[in-house]
Amino acid sequence: MIWSVVAFVVLALAVWFADGIRKIGAVSSGEPIGDRSGTALLLIDLQSVFWDANIFTDAAKSEVKTQVLAEVEAAKSNQIPIIAIRQEWSIPSTKAVARTLMKGQAIEGTSGTEIAGPFKGLADHVLVKRVQDAFETKELDTLLAQLEVGTLHLVGLDTKYCVAKTALAARQRGYNVEIVKQAVLSADPKGAQQTLEMLTKQQVTLR
Repeated sequence: MIWSVVAFVVLALAVWFADGIRKIGAVSSGEPIGDRSGTALLLIDLQSVFWDANIFTDAAKSEVKTQVLAEVEAAKSNQIPIIAIRQEWSIPSTKAVARTLMKGQAIEGTSGTEIAGPFKGLADHVLVKRVQDAFETKELDTLLAQLEVGTLHLVGLDTKYCVAKTALAARQRGYNVEIVKQAVLSADPKGAQQTLEMLTKQQVTLR
């Protein structure tokens, strides 16, 4: 009897953990946005915990920093709102996945979730996302509707994951999406290129 209980508990935990993995990579759905004329620049996951870790080469970071700052300057010059998206794992199952598979990085309440030094104070708005898709909480939907935004320019990291999932969620809603290739980073450059090719098939523009 006791072994049956143990087996049930282990199975339940495995299912719960697997659901956390599913939630992390899921792409949310939302209402079609219709015609909107505005544009916004999204800075994705440019946080100390990622930027200051030994994940990306100094050369890659230097190139991306230069391009991100250029995009920010252009946005400000054209009165385009700048929205920074910060990752904080806060759902119990996704926190468990982050602790187990992601070195505990970016769990809510831990150090490093703040915007990294080179990009601090640049955004007009800062939102927190709980999974890779920045639209999951619906807060981004609400803000973009208030700003009458129909086109999104994406920069930040990681190209394969949070950038890609946010782009796909945006396209699902009808946004025009542009990824600035020199302003995104990935720990897996080869995989990132494959991801960008996949996104072009979903009518995401690369610049």
